[in-house]
Amino acid sequence: MERVPALDEPLKKSLGPATAKVMAEALDLHTVGDLLHHYPRRYAERGELTTLADLPLDEHVTVVAQVADARVLTFNGAKGRGQRLEVTITDGSGRLQLVFFGKGVHKPHKDLLPGTRAMFSGKVSLFNRRLQLAHPAYELLRGDGDESADSVGTWAGALIPIYPATTKLESWKIAKAVDAVLPSVGDAVDPLPAALREGRGLTDLPDALRRIHRPRTKADIADARERLKWDEAFVLQVALARRRHADTQLPAVPRRPTPDGILDAFDAKLPFTLTDGQSKVSAEIFDDLATDHPMHRLLQGEVGSGKTMVALRAMLAVVDAGGQAAMLAPTEVLAQQHHRSVTEMMGELAEGGMLGGAERATKVVLLTGSMGAAARRHALLDLVTGEAGIVIGTHALIEDKVQFHDLGLVVVDEQHRFGVEQRDALRGKGKQPPHLLVMTATPIPRTVAMTVFGDLETSVLDQLPAGRSPIASHVVPAADKPHFLARAWERVREEVGNGHQAYVVCPRIGDEEDQKKKAKPSAEDEAEKRPPLAVLDVAQQLGAGPLAGLRIAVLHGRMHPDDKDDVMRRFAAGELDVLVATTVIEVGVNVPNATAMVIMDADRFGVSQLHQLRGRVGRGSAPGLCLLVSEMPEASPARQRLGAVAATLDGFELSRIDLEQRREGDVLGQAQSGVRSSLRVLTVIDDEEVITAAREEATALVLADPDLTGHPGLRTALDALLSEEREEYLEKG
Repeated sequence: MERVPALDEPLKKSLGPATAKVMAEALDLHTVGDLLHHYPRRYAERGELTTLADLPLDEHVTVVAQVADARVLTFNGAKGRGQRLEVTITDGSGRLQLVFFGKGVHKPHKDLLPGTRAMFSGKVSLFNRRLQLAHPAYELLRGDGDESADSVGTWAGALIPIYPATTKLESWKIAKAVDAVLPSVGDAVDPLPAALREGRGLTDLPDALRRIHRPRTKADIADARERLKWDEAFVLQVALARRRHADTQLPAVPRRPTPDGILDAFDAKLPFTLTDGQSKVSAEIFDDLATDHPMHRLLQGEVGSGKTMVALRAMLAVVDAGGQAAMLAPTEVLAQQHHRSVTEMMGELAEGGMLGGAERATKVVLLTGSMGAAARRHALLDLVTGEAGIVIGTHALIEDKVQFHDLGLVVVDEQHRFGVEQRDALRGKGKQPPHLLVMTATPIPRTVAMTVFGDLETSVLDQLPAGRSPIASHVVPAADKPHFLARAWERVREEVGNGHQAYVVCPRIGDEEDQKKKAKPSAEDEAEKRPPLAVLDVAQQLGAGPLAGLRIAVLHGRMHPDDKDDVMRRFAAGELDVLVATTVIEVGVNVPNATAMVIMDADRFGVSQLHQLRGRVGRGSAPGLCLLVSEMPEASPARQRLGAVAATLDGFELSRIDLEQRREGDVLGQAQSGVRSSLRVLTVIDDEEVITAAREEATALVLADPDLTGHPGLRTALDALLSEEREEYLEKG
């Protein structure tokens, strides 16, 4: 929940304009309700020592620790003699150095005497290979047991709340601001219906807010979090349940495949049988297509699980029923690839109206932004006359000029790469809302699917088709063991020697435009972080060095579309041995003869992205090999992440790891709606039971009262959650 409307009073009224301005700029908090929903990240116990041993570099932290020693050093700087105060603090798990310079040394030197306990807040940096906080803000925790002497007042009771903070706004300042507005929690409108609250034994909202900010015991925190998780899960699930309910009220043309049509002809010429999973999911889709309200289905499956085959059969069923189907791909490379593979799979069935075309054939047209004017005119004509039953394209499909004869099905590939408006514009091109099938190769844990795609029914393909080979993955620690990297290039040469091909993936292109985008790094950054390896540099080095004599080409997003297509075609035809590319090959590129992939600076990619990239090899009968090259030290979180990718091929397991690392910030994320995530205490991985129960409760409530007339509090909370942008996002999901 973003905000409780009864608490909509601007913060400047309660806290004054200066503090309110910092709250708005630093934390995007504008009203009393926003502040009350800015919950503590954790709680420090009086006398408890936090763990200094695993502080994250470059992050803003708040720690409770004890001063071990403090000394003032004199040094000669550019401006003459200066003073530096070095304070060492300890918490039993580790030690951390604090430094203060110049005139700033006097007060801390007086305050921070050995044995003093305090809260320290600042950004963790690295100096001489040791972690430190430079000029941290601090608040002393005096007089253990003697509350009257406690400088921090009421907030330093038994449990000290530690808030998500920033450089400009320390945790204890947020705590004091919360104290100022906490008396108004009595006005909070409770979104949970009383019957649900009582049935589930949940406390009311004002009480939950009091307990989460000022708990007396750990049980207070647990009760408050349980209650606030329900708020977030339930309000969101009600929003999604109302979407599903509204969708069932929309009209759509049922599309039932005709017997002995193009679908039967296609199935008859398949050289293999469908997997059980493909048959089951196809049956679910055909049932949906036969109803008179629009299908909204999410089809998720591992890379190479045969999603395209399932989508193509759905498109053919719609063509049989007299409609047209459109497939929307995120890039031109992928649209061309889909067009190629669909026409190859269909053979003469894709040659409608042409000599040699089969009797029940249709036309499959490609529509992308870079097509020539004549080809484009031709494609548009085929669409508006209905000559083309299937169109595959990029967002060029969405332009106003594009008109369909009778659009019955929209298939969106790699959903997460499309803006909401783009999908909506395409759906608006049907005479009645078309059926919608959304495909993703990024495995999504069930709870995330229920939270993010809660208005879509979900189908999962979890078997790989027969003939697919396993992929062996290994981490190559280039800095610790350079000979491992040399061996990686030998392995690539061996694969090529055996008649196969390889990919080398880099995070950056490496041309001038790339450089312009990068701000000039500081000397400190320069030492810590070299720029990511670039396609153009790596291709040159490999061609002159370890892969000399092999046929190497580059592929990246800023090449002319014709050049990109030409490189992909040559690679697919076996005319190239090694393709050095950016992540443009992440989705949809299908070259069964490619068996090896080397990912440079693999630690710069996300877990799901690495899994997607890896899925490009092992697509034929020969086993695949994926080498994850990294210069990060063995103990670093980045290396642990790579180890996790190397250890399993289970995309669902990896997506859990990915989510746990990224947190939920972008589950409903910026990527989808540009709106801050509404999840504060609910974690979609750990709170599966709450989400499932909330979904059931929400579905039942919406069925009984779709307009929520009997639930004004819930209605208010829903309006707050669904700011206009989010409402749009959910509608267009």
